[in-house]
Amino acid sequence: MKTALITGITGQDGSYLAEFLLEKGYRVVGMTRRSSTDVHGRIEQIIERIEIVSADLLDQSSMTNMIALVKPDEVYNLAAQSFVPTSWSQPVLTGEFTALGVTRILEAIRAANPKIRFYQASSSEMFGKVQQTPQNETTRFYPRSPYGVAKVYGHWITVNYRESYDMFACSGILFNHESERRSKEFVTRKITDGVARIKLGLADELRLGNLDAKRDWGYAGDYVEAMWLMLRQSEPDDYVIATGRTHSVRDFARAAFEAAGLGSHEPYVKMDPRFMRPAEVDVLVGDASKAKRVLGWQPKVSFEELVQRMVEADIARLAHHAVV
Repeated sequence: MKTALITGITGQDGSYLAEFLLEKGYRVVGMTRRSSTDVHGRIEQIIERIEIVSADLLDQSSMTNMIALVKPDEVYNLAAQSFVPTSWSQPVLTGEFTALGVTRILEAIRAANPKIRFYQASSSEMFGKVQQTPQNETTRFYPRSPYGVAKVYGHWITVNYRESYDMFACSGILFNHESERRSKEFVTRKITDGVARIKLGLADELRLGNLDAKRDWGYAGDYVEAMWLMLRQSEPDDYVIATGRTHSVRDFARAAFEAAGLGSHEPYVKMDPRFMRPAEVDVLVGDASKAKRVLGWQPKVSFEELVQRMVEADIARLAHHAVV
């Protein structure tokens, strides 16, 4: 039985990856930070089948001790300060977690067992002010937020350890991927939660920022399979994971209101300057042809199905609060 260690197991991607690896017969160990509150909501259904260890990306000794204790065959680093707007208000903390945290894990692996296979969660936000459309593995990075800058560091330090120490270290440059488990501060979930509230009579408007920003949105459950496939290869490499389709925030809102049977989004959606970024990333769309060719990976859930799933899940969750 192989052992997989997942940092950020309580997040959207961590929960889907843990379920996927359990189905593959892995011993799954999740790393969490010590907290006074219960943060295991997304993994509640599998908590009895996994192991949880406490460590902190800010503390080198805790990372080194954890790797030595768990003895993983594979490490998936999904932990980060991953909300782009927060990276503007907490840029130093974002750098500590999202950039230097990667180095701490790589150092812990190098000290314990350099043969451990490592996956780093890179991000399409690294492309930022895009230099080429669509974006692939050779597109130049031009990040437009402290989060994007930190992810570029995490990406290149992974490449550096791979080349310097002959470690099996991969980066998945994942474009936006959503699900019913997405946190509500992200725009897609903010939209589907807002639509559900309007549908159920709990709200009468939805306030959003830049409606013209365009993203390549896929389903998180599809994307975790690509992470696993990267660590199955004979040689480590980096891969873009994306659908190749782009939609605007306005498109997402339109689809969500239609999925809820509310008709046009226009009477309900209000643009609010408070939600605009200091530097916007206008268009992101990925070219995943390398992943399709080398990994045999394909996205399965369409944009329309993704929006439908998220809207239905939020309506079901909020139904008991509905106005009678």
